[in-house]
Amino acid sequence: MMLYMSTKTPKTENKSDNMLAQAGILAAAGIVVRIIGLLYRSPLTGIIGDEGNGYYNYAYNCYAIILLISAYSIPSAISKVIAGELALGRDRNAQRVFHGALLYVLIVSGAFSVFVFFGAGLLTYGHSVTVLRVFSPTILLFGFLGVLRGYFQAMRTMVPTSVSQILEQLVNAAVSLLAAWLFIRGAGDTDATTRAVRGAVGSALGTGAGVLTALLFMLIVYGINRGTILKRIHYCANQNRDSWGAVMKLLVLTVTPFILSTFIYNFSTMLNQTIFQRILIHTRGFLEADVAIAYGIFSTKAVVIANIPIALASALSSAMMPNLSGSFARGDSREAGSIVDRALKATLMVSVPCAAGLFILSRPIVFLLFPQRGSLDEAAALLSGIAVTVVFYSISTVTNAVLQGIGRMNLPVVNAAVALFVQGAVLALLLLFTGLDNGALVIAMILYSLLMCVLNERSVRKHLKRGTDWRRLLAAPLLAAAVMAVVTRIVYQLVSLLLSVFMSSEYLINLLSLLPALLVAVWIYGLLLIRFGGVSEEELLRMPKGRTLVRLLKKARILS
Repeated sequence: MMLYMSTKTPKTENKSDNMLAQAGILAAAGIVVRIIGLLYRSPLTGIIGDEGNGYYNYAYNCYAIILLISAYSIPSAISKVIAGELALGRDRNAQRVFHGALLYVLIVSGAFSVFVFFGAGLLTYGHSVTVLRVFSPTILLFGFLGVLRGYFQAMRTMVPTSVSQILEQLVNAAVSLLAAWLFIRGAGDTDATTRAVRGAVGSALGTGAGVLTALLFMLIVYGINRGTILKRIHYCANQNRDSWGAVMKLLVLTVTPFILSTFIYNFSTMLNQTIFQRILIHTRGFLEADVAIAYGIFSTKAVVIANIPIALASALSSAMMPNLSGSFARGDSREAGSIVDRALKATLMVSVPCAAGLFILSRPIVFLLFPQRGSLDEAAALLSGIAVTVVFYSISTVTNAVLQGIGRMNLPVVNAAVALFVQGAVLALLLLFTGLDNGALVIAMILYSLLMCVLNERSVRKHLKRGTDWRRLLAAPLLAAAVMAVVTRIVYQLVSLLLSVFMSSEYLINLLSLLPALLVAVWIYGLLLIRFGGVSEEELLRMPKGRTLVRLLKKARILS
């Protein structure tokens, strides 16, 4: 299974094509991973309930923040450094950076793993402390996994990362469901809260098992390709290498801004849950179980669904980083700008219709995935409210990577800090002086994603010295998505009305109505996007399987 790719500099057009192809691979994997996550979340919610989801998500969000500080930024940072070294023809030094990164995560991720186990009570509250302790070993495992993923991403192949992500989620799903069921069954006839905590612990074990599986897979891939890697290094035996001290300094100086940026960018989740939890319990007198249920509905049944289309933006950011860093290292600003434009256009082509679809079909989608009647309407309203954040987060994810790729890694930190302060203050005021509760979380999420989008775009425009033609990029997707949304809702309602004459099962009616509605949505949006000039034949050809797609569109007379 040879996955190692050549890093010789190709022509610009080929590099852009490769970026889209690799982004397509990673995006497909990201979407598969999120779909698996949704599919297992529904039965898991049936096992541990909304209260168990609340405890799990409280602990998971704390774990995720520690992961961001210690390991999560490693793939992007390592990819950037190694890609820069390879662009300059310094293969031996790139390998030394890889070895230095392994030492870095051993020290840093290992220390944080120990801290989380013994200091869980400092990070979260109540019953979620036990769940957080179960996450602690995963932090160290993820550190090594991140280095290996970043290493292969720097080689401009996303295949190992993509396969490892899917394996990770499959094992996570299987172990989470099994462990949660066994732990709750072992709890016997204890109270509901104890069973919920036991179930959340089982789900946390699944996360660790998934990361361990992905790490073993990446080690196997590296072992298979080790001979080719060493051969390349041998050809560069006469190259000078930086000292270990210089390599570790480079890693710290590169990783630290990535960590700060990613940490602050994602800290809003932990900050919001802390504000939400503390104000509702200590100021407004809510019970811990009730707050956990409310937060579980928001975080599991609304946010998880909205995160699916953002997978493309994350994939584009990862795929773009080596190309962008290499272009910037060579001083090719024109190529860098072209890479950014392609990434933004591809992101908007997907995120805009996804946001429209989530808004117009929020209840059918939630009902399909989480059919628990008690929270259905609340979860649907929350999903409809945060649908617009799909666009804002997708744009800000790409622009965040752009700023990091061109060496302006402090700017996302500043932008995220400003957005974090504003949305945190707004959330606290809404919780203290209104009865919005979960609605306040929606408003804060929209505000934060919008501010990040605007501030990052302003920074990119300033430092790349070129503006983005947002009217050109947004006009066709917005118009096509608006028409799509209306037609899709009409199709859903008509099919539902027809099926209700013959069927009594509301769930089955929803399922059979949603499928044709989604198929019509994809067809209508694609047709209108092409008709409105949102994507050209040349751009379609650059996509994965683009020639096949163009041939089919011409047969259907959508393309002339």
